[in-house]
Amino acid sequence: MTKSHDMCRDCGEGAWEKIVDEKVNEGKGEVRSELLDLIAIGAGPAGLFCAVSAAGGGGKVLVLEKKGSPGRKLLISGSGRCNITHDGDIRDFLDHYGGAGRFLRPALLGFTNRDLIAFFEDRGLFMVRLEGGKVFPETQRSRDVLDVLLAECEARKVEISNGKTVTSIEKSGEGFFVACGDEIHRSRFLVIATGGRSYPATGSSGDGHSLAESLGHTIVEVGPALAPVRIRDYPFADLAGISLPGARVSIFRGRKVKEEAGDVLFTHDGLSGPGILDLSRYIRAGDGLRVSFAGERRREEIDDWLLERSQKDGARNLRSVLPELEIPARLASRVLELLDIPQDLKCASMIRKMRIDLSDHLSGFPFVVEAVGGFDLAMATRGGVALSEVYPKSMESRLVSGLYFAGEVLDVDGDSGGYNLQAAFSTGALAGRSIKKRLADAEGRP
Repeated sequence: MTKSHDMCRDCGEGAWEKIVDEKVNEGKGEVRSELLDLIAIGAGPAGLFCAVSAAGGGGKVLVLEKKGSPGRKLLISGSGRCNITHDGDIRDFLDHYGGAGRFLRPALLGFTNRDLIAFFEDRGLFMVRLEGGKVFPETQRSRDVLDVLLAECEARKVEISNGKTVTSIEKSGEGFFVACGDEIHRSRFLVIATGGRSYPATGSSGDGHSLAESLGHTIVEVGPALAPVRIRDYPFADLAGISLPGARVSIFRGRKVKEEAGDVLFTHDGLSGPGILDLSRYIRAGDGLRVSFAGERRREEIDDWLLERSQKDGARNLRSVLPELEIPARLASRVLELLDIPQDLKCASMIRKMRIDLSDHLSGFPFVVEAVGGFDLAMATRGGVALSEVYPKSMESRLVSGLYFAGEVLDVDGDSGGYNLQAAFSTGALAGRSIKKRLADAEGRP
């Protein structure tokens, strides 16, 4: 079945029946006779929560999931612990989505982190605040989060059909035909909530972007986000596991592109940790990175400190004083080695060039990015359905009436710490409520 964004734009009474007959006669599949109120494509947090939010008013809601069971990516979230959201004022969330915060404002304010926590706690799954504001289920089990969502779907008579890969969508004047192989479903409203492309083994392989594009939508360049980076000629492979709290990280591409501070983790082939993951949406192969090994101290501050040490602690080994800058001893030793500074050099013997080189490298050690971790390593996806083509107050397409989007299929990616799951739930809730209201208005229900 081929796409047809303009198909039956002017269809009137009886359009459904006419199109069904055509498809049966053309041998394009078995068309289910039931006209649904909503089909949500994708049984992740955004799709399930959209279905839950839209159901309950007598509407017929179907969730189509390509994998054999729902919520596969949710189950591995937070290493199976499910960092579901973040603590604090929801308005503070807006700065954690790159340039998408303004678009997400209606969704986040309409369904906040407090609302999300209350949703689960009202159903017996309590939450705890850990690790600098991250919010987890008290049980530390992603499965418990998914079980609550599935139980709510069952209570609201939401049908979930697994093992159903959507191959194409056609728009008619009254709704949508959604093809899953030889089976064709029809629905008044449609939500694409397939996620991005991170962890493709869980089902997030970019299907939603192709489907949105087939309906006329623009897809902003897609790439890995919340991903580690591999470093060219990396000199710290044997120091994997060392962490630098609050390190300043700067990205250079001819000029400085971005600078932020966060924890940086050394891996066997590069850098990770929140300070790298949160910036990875901006990082490209070939970029230069400068990472402070001494927190947020600037070069001048480190230079002055080294000069003072040479005057006041001249008899001490330089290697022994560097940990006072909160630099791990093994890392300090390696930096001295890379700069050809003797390990047993006395502070008083440090010449000006040594001091300047050391100040430069401790305040911003230079790296060159070989590659950003691929989708199998990335926790999120940058890019997706262009936000300019979606109404932020409803999540409905500006191009196709009755089509909605929720979650990571949109050009939205948040920082690590629960921001992406909150965005998935909030956009799903907004889309679901918008659809439920339209269904109620059409039937004259309050």
